[in-house]
Amino acid sequence: MTCIERVTGRALPLRGNDIDTDRIVPARFLVAVSFEGLERAVFADDRAGGAHPFDNPAYQDARVLLVNRNFGCGSSREHAPQALQRWGIQAVVGEGFSEIFFGNSVQLGMPCVRVSGEDIDKLMRAVEKDPTLLVTVDLTTMRVNAGCLGARADMPAAARDALTTGLWDATGLLLHDFDRVRETAARLPYVSGWKQAS
Repeated sequence: MTCIERVTGRALPLRGNDIDTDRIVPARFLVAVSFEGLERAVFADDRAGGAHPFDNPAYQDARVLLVNRNFGCGSSREHAPQALQRWGIQAVVGEGFSEIFFGNSVQLGMPCVRVSGEDIDKLMRAVEKDPTLLVTVDLTTMRVNAGCLGARADMPAAARDALTTGLWDATGLLLHDFDRVRETAARLPYVSGWKQAS
């Protein structure tokens, strides 16, 4: 199981409200049978216009994405958080998220925390001024810190608990106590075989 208590790294500021999942990963990239290589499709159409933050060399090692209101709205595609995470994003800080995007992100172990509009603007300005600034998203204290800046963060308690205890990681939970999985499987007739009637 992987417990996620904090994420620290450089940040990428992405300004704009209501950025939907079709902008994050355009629909034509959803035909793949796996998520492999999906990071190349992140904001593909937006990036074609040039001068996009995801193409800025200063943000290429970013682990924290800074966003505005209603990020990840639109369709429920899991590809959006998958692509962001595969690009390198490990946490998202913003004014708000679509409920489905938020849930998909938690299932991947990528925390999305809310901060006030004033605080996200301060964080974005600080990172735009100094792209080397390290940002820490701390789920134990529910704070986002960047240099001398600090902001109170919020997320639903159940999601926070799932991330900090490792319960988000369904595969990890199964592997953690795999002997119990084997014991249960041995008792299931469709796994161990049906007994013939006498």
